Amino acid sequence: MSKEKALLLTLAVIQFSHITDFMILMPLGPQLMKAFNILPSQFALLVSTYTFSAGISGFIGAFFIDRFDRKTAILTMASGFAIGTLACGFTDTYYELLITRSVTGLFGGVMGALILSIIGDVIPNKRRAGAMGMVMAAFSFASVVGVPAGLFLADLSDWHAPFMVLGGIAILTLLPIVIFIPSMTEHISKCNTNPTPLEIIKNVTTNKNQLLALAFGSVIMFSHFSIVPFISPYMTTNVGFADSQIKYIYLIGGALTVFTAPLIGKMADKYGRSKIFTVTVLMASIPVFLMTQIGETPIELVLVITSMFFVFGAGRMVPSTAMVTSSVKPQNRGSFLSFNASFRQLTNGIAAFVAGLIITIGEDGLYHNYDLVGYFAIAMGILSIFISRKIKVADDPAITS
Repeated sequence: MSKEKALLLTLAVIQFSHITDFMILMPLGPQLMKAFNILPSQFALLVSTYTFSAGISGFIGAFFIDRFDRKTAILTMASGFAIGTLACGFTDTYYELLITRSVTGLFGGVMGALILSIIGDVIPNKRRAGAMGMVMAAFSFASVVGVPAGLFLADLSDWHAPFMVLGGIAILTLLPIVIFIPSMTEHISKCNTNPTPLEIIKNVTTNKNQLLALAFGSVIMFSHFSIVPFISPYMTTNVGFADSQIKYIYLIGGALTVFTAPLIGKMADKYGRSKIFTVTVLMASIPVFLMTQIGETPIELVLVITSMFFVFGAGRMVPSTAMVTSSVKPQNRGSFLSFNASFRQLTNGIAAFVAGLIITIGEDGLYHNYDLVGYFAIAMGILSIFISRKIKVADDPAITS
């Protein structure tokens, strides 16, 4: 195995444990509410505290992340994340779990930006989208393997088990980080001085290309996460899915994207990111339109539609992430990507909130106005195409240490 493939595989494993840790809490809701005797609103706080902590740490980390060796930084964040996840498995009260989830989010919020920074520093620009596709396939693998396996462990034991196992996996990833991720300090040497937080904010807000990249990422999140939170309730209420059948949407869709995400990345490198991004956005608009319009429909047909959404909805993230990563020079990449991660997390929450304001439940017990959310998502997707064509690649030869 080449050093590059070993590095990308290491990053993918880190990403897998990170995403699975975030996703597993939501389907564990019934067990946690029963174990702690808490209200749905208290469980919602348990879920959101991770995102809040991640957003805060991502924003603060933007001021410091480029001052350190990438290897040292990700080893530190991965260690904190592993300890936080493992600690979740040893909690016995609601407030203990609330605190440990917050701690885990503090480290996880910076870790995602560091993974993208390492790819941007190590992989040459012409092959960067393909590398992004390989690492981002971990999202799909988390949906197909991580979450179902976690729920299986919870059924065998209780809700503590998934966190203990994930914490163990996260600790094991520290060894390949030490072995396969090289020391990366060239971005530090390109900085004449360590900028202050105000100077970093000024660098981002006065750079048109970086502002466009931030807006680009946020618009894509509006297009994606206005739809995603309501897929399951709409399918069970309006379309005719049983609760037990919802898992097939994620199993089939996630399984497909394990293969299609790397393929889309390679196509983006070969044919151009903007071109492939445009194609995936337009193709994703078809299942978005259909999913938000249909009533009672044979499940087999619905699974075809939702699988298309997974393939192209997730697929557009591959070239777009490569474009954002390449929009900033190496010496500023870590701080900018931390800003970008914080903006995206905030956008996710706003998108879901806006969709919740639009959707109503009628006297018939069905969801109404989901079609309006679909139109909104499609419009945001089209807008993202126009923004993407204005983003330029920064003059940043990849580090090849």
